[in-house]
Amino acid sequence: MVYQLSKRWIWSFSLGWGILVGLPFLAPVLMEIGWEGAGRVLYGIYSFLCHQLPQRSFFLFGPQRMYSLAEIQAVFQSTDNPMILRQFVGTPEIGWKVAWSDRMVSMYTLMLPAAWLWYALRRRLGELPLWGFALFLLPMGVDGVSHFISDLAGLGQGFRDSNAWLAALTGAGFPPEFYAGDALGSFNSFMRLLTGLSFATGLVWFAFPHLEEMFVQIARQYEIRFERLRVLEEHTASQLTAWRD
Repeated sequence: MVYQLSKRWIWSFSLGWGILVGLPFLAPVLMEIGWEGAGRVLYGIYSFLCHQLPQRSFFLFGPQRMYSLAEIQAVFQSTDNPMILRQFVGTPEIGWKVAWSDRMVSMYTLMLPAAWLWYALRRRLGELPLWGFALFLLPMGVDGVSHFISDLAGLGQGFRDSNAWLAALTGAGFPPEFYAGDALGSFNSFMRLLTGLSFATGLVWFAFPHLEEMFVQIARQYEIRFERLRVLEEHTASQLTAWRD
């Protein structure tokens, strides 16, 4: 079994990782069909991995894929306390949020297609050096740190909420909803999705060649053992035949 897994490790990874990144989408499905207890268990489990702020999360089974902070406050509580906001999972009217944020969806869900693409091109790509991996992580680091600093002023109050600096740089050439807030299609939403894609691509390209090498070595060790066992069996069989004769 270990040998077969080592020969097909990319598919074992795909199955396991697919379950990990699929369960956050199962939570709103369970809420929608009335299995709220099971759905809230999934929200609770994934709350250890993500802030789950509803204004930065996708929603299913509602009229919109994402909602602004003001829209969330209107149906939940008029609060900007992240510890309270993250408890909101949705309603039948607006839908139910995915159990982790749009950035987490981008970072981890996109690792699956990135892994499949790397596996198909692995002979041509080679290994990504550490400095290259750091470059892939840099955009998310800048975006995440700037969001954190902005949120210190209060949710909805920081410089990444209005993005007035970006409007000044671009001459306000885009619609107002592109600059303000976190809704799908906004600058902040695009940055979380794109930097998550950069993270997923860099991590796969950097780590998976080492995983491939490790599993190849494991497979070779078992092949050597199998060959020794085959030789031993052939020798034993010949000895038995000679003894019978």
